[in-house]
Amino acid sequence: MAAETAQKAETAQNQVSATALGPWPGTDPAEAARIIRGELGSPHLPFLAELPDRGVGSDALGRTASLLVELAIDVQPHGWRLVDRPGKDLRRAKSALATDINILADVAGSEESSADELKIQLRGPLSLAAGLYLHNGERALLDYGARRDIAESLAAGVAEHVSKVRAAVPGAAIVVQLDEPDISSVLAGTIPTASGYRTLRSIPGEEVTGAWRLVIDALRAAGVAETVVSVPEIEAPIQQILSSGADGVALPLKALTTRQWEQIATAVEAGKRLWAGVLPVGNPRATLPRTAELVDTVWQPWRQLGLPASSLGAVRVTPSDGLAGFSPSGAKEVLNRLTQIADGLNQIALG
Repeated sequence: MAAETAQKAETAQNQVSATALGPWPGTDPAEAARIIRGELGSPHLPFLAELPDRGVGSDALGRTASLLVELAIDVQPHGWRLVDRPGKDLRRAKSALATDINILADVAGSEESSADELKIQLRGPLSLAAGLYLHNGERALLDYGARRDIAESLAAGVAEHVSKVRAAVPGAAIVVQLDEPDISSVLAGTIPTASGYRTLRSIPGEEVTGAWRLVIDALRAAGVAETVVSVPEIEAPIQQILSSGADGVALPLKALTTRQWEQIATAVEAGKRLWAGVLPVGNPRATLPRTAELVDTVWQPWRQLGLPASSLGAVRVTPSDGLAGFSPSGAKEVLNRLTQIADGLNQIALG
């Protein structure tokens, strides 16, 4: 089974594919799963949706924090806080995630042919530490011991989660997207303190890389086929991500610098993947750009860097952000456009 899963993942890597970043509109996990899996059949990458409209515990931070081992969380007026013992908010988060996985199993089990892969999203250890608060009301990011404990606890908790997801979609290769939305501020030292009157000290790059490596190694040991780290494009630490052992980087393309594109080219030549946030989704009411225009936003810099068309299989195309602000029909339209972009790039790759 492991060899078959690896072969499926390798086959998928030979084609440009499409996926989305995780956040999805509405409160119905069955509807979300049916739309996502219907639009993102092989070679594309369906995912276990996050439905933040359901409220506490279904947000990205609470969802990942519910996986922590021997660290409990609860909601306070300022956000999620580490506490001494589990409470109702943690139980709610765990229950919502378990429900989503059970529904995914039902939807996947009713399909005539299931997708070869499935993606799950996790908040990365640094952004997790930036979003969780200590007993004294300060961010966990402030304290080295808390940062270390969160990274170790997350690494300890991912295996059971991956096992449950794998049981829901037997035979599918599991892909993990580690989200680090706050990483630029973490590295620059611009995360505000709880009071807002000053900022937290920047976290050393070596510690950041080490925290990622710890979690990525745990995911790999759990049998995950691919792990990418998702970051904003501004000051994206591409080299640090790749040196942590990640299989690739996910980021929006809109504001990438020439230097960042050169780093991406080097990574692709080394066998890494680019999850290209090619489709802007900042305004859910805006008309989606034409497919040909979006294909060019990948192909033109690719060609200018001297990368061959045959290497486009290293690309997955994504929206620039999550889709929670869309209607379900609008989000479905985004997925459809992404598969069209992937098809356009595959045509170029085939010559």
